[in-house]
Amino acid sequence: MIERLTRIGMAITAAAVVAGSCLTLPAVADDVTKFVEQGYIRIAIGNEPPYTGINPDGSVTGASPDLARAVFKKLGIPDVAVSVSEMGAMIPGLQANRFDAVTAGMFMKPERCAAVIFSEPVLCDTIAFAVKKGNPLGLRTFQGIAKHPTARMSTVGGSTEERMALDLGVPRDRIILQPDPQSGVKMLQDARTAVTAMAVLSIAALIKQANDPNIEMVAPVGAPIYCDGIAFRKSDAALRDAFDKALAGMKASGEFAQIIEPYGFSAAAAMETNREKLCGGPN
Repeated sequence: MIERLTRIGMAITAAAVVAGSCLTLPAVADDVTKFVEQGYIRIAIGNEPPYTGINPDGSVTGASPDLARAVFKKLGIPDVAVSVSEMGAMIPGLQANRFDAVTAGMFMKPERCAAVIFSEPVLCDTIAFAVKKGNPLGLRTFQGIAKHPTARMSTVGGSTEERMALDLGVPRDRIILQPDPQSGVKMLQDARTAVTAMAVLSIAALIKQANDPNIEMVAPVGAPIYCDGIAFRKSDAALRDAFDKALAGMKASGEFAQIIEPYGFSAAAAMETNREKLCGGPN
């Protein structure tokens, strides 16, 4: 089974062999059948471990694509074609039919729920900061960044962190949009910023990857717990509903926890909430 990897807006292309065997095809809706017949579905990911990531050999890893692959296999879709996209380009790319689902740690929020439809919750996390050792400017909240006369921060464009920073008063000209999570650490190391803001588990993974004792994490930072879901086009409600049905079975059987918990996520957190609550209404 071949996993196809393309890159949207970035210069990476690779392919990797994904082990596994096709399951007996279940009865599926017509909207799902087309993906079963073509043998794969196109998904968008970021490069933000442990949500999503790309290994040096080009293979795709992370809690979100691993779970999505497992669910799609249960629907009789044996393979995925993976596009790496910046967060801010994911919903437009989905709407423009460049891929069929987003599996990238995209937190459910009412404004996103107005644009796309989500599965039931998958991965839950909150926001943290990465700062220089000792947190020299004492920045522990977005409000603290806003009140500081010169503090600059970075985060991923189109992210929940960018929106929250703006909503809490951080001036636009003091927010640097990083092309990928790894760039945030580099900006800290080069003293271009005082803070990079991302999800707790993403910050922890970046600090481990950087292996730099001069970078540390600040958490909590006054942000709520967010949960993501797999995003689909509004016209693909049958596909989303079939995904939800298979996902519910995996949550009940414990297979869901077996996939996501090794990455540090809590299965219980995702199972204690629901899409309607996170979207602020039906989606």
